[in-house]
Amino acid sequence: RLKELIISSDILVENFKVGGLKKYGFDYESVKSINPALIYCSITGFGQTGPYAHRAGYDYIIQGMSGFMSITGESGGMPQRAGVAVTDLFTGLYATTAILSALHMRNNTGQGQHIDMALLDCAVSVMVNQAMNFMSTGVSPERVGNIHPNLCPYQVFECSDGHIIIAVGNDGQFARLCSILDLENLSQNPLFVTNKQRVLNRNQLTSTLSTAIRLLEKNTLLKLCEDKNVPAGPINTMEEVFKDPQVISREMELNFKNVRGVASPFKFSDAKLKMQAPSPKLGQDDSKF
Repeated sequence: RLKELIISSDILVENFKVGGLKKYGFDYESVKSINPALIYCSITGFGQTGPYAHRAGYDYIIQGMSGFMSITGESGGMPQRAGVAVTDLFTGLYATTAILSALHMRNNTGQGQHIDMALLDCAVSVMVNQAMNFMSTGVSPERVGNIHPNLCPYQVFECSDGHIIIAVGNDGQFARLCSILDLENLSQNPLFVTNKQRVLNRNQLTSTLSTAIRLLEKNTLLKLCEDKNVPAGPINTMEEVFKDPQVISREMELNFKNVRGVASPFKFSDAKLKMQAPSPKLGQDDSKF
């Protein structure tokens, strides 16, 4: 049955360990002979080549090996992983792009090909800005918690009833933030007048800002920042995410007969994505196959 599907298919995606399908006769070289136009995408932890090719891949381990965890967490604290399986997700997105590229190439050549995707490769790729910091200086970036290594103030602040992110990216935004907090003198202080000086004197600046921000409620400060065009946003719980008016407006929650799910982020001008049913129950569609 699988062989019949392969003969009539455009794309095959597999995530067995290297060589896992060869013993069944479904490795790329075998299926290429029955469908030369097939786009065959292999997703593994470390790729089809190299000294680690035989290893199984796990998102958590890849986060560590790629350097991701070395820059995630509080300064002086333990390395931290991301709260979701980011390398799994990134690799899936990269694989989609690669498959679409191979399909486009096939339109010109008529030939399929083998795409070799590795979790580690993709994780290293998304480290690009931090990797370039290292390559240009020779110094490995360190964990800095919720602050931005090159901008200030660009971090989490505590309000009287929660936390928000303030992301000041230029001197004008900083001056407007100071106005909101009745701290206009800070924007004229030589220690803080430019971003370079603010980064150098980060601790002194954030201490002063934090004292003022703790007196304000989260929503009050967010409204003030929006009115003054200072980039800021809340740190939402998952419950708050799906109550957010923007998330509701964008229809990011699915609901099938009280079965809730997350919607696709794709928004097409000339097509409507339709979700007609929830995920099947265990064994529900066995008879069809």
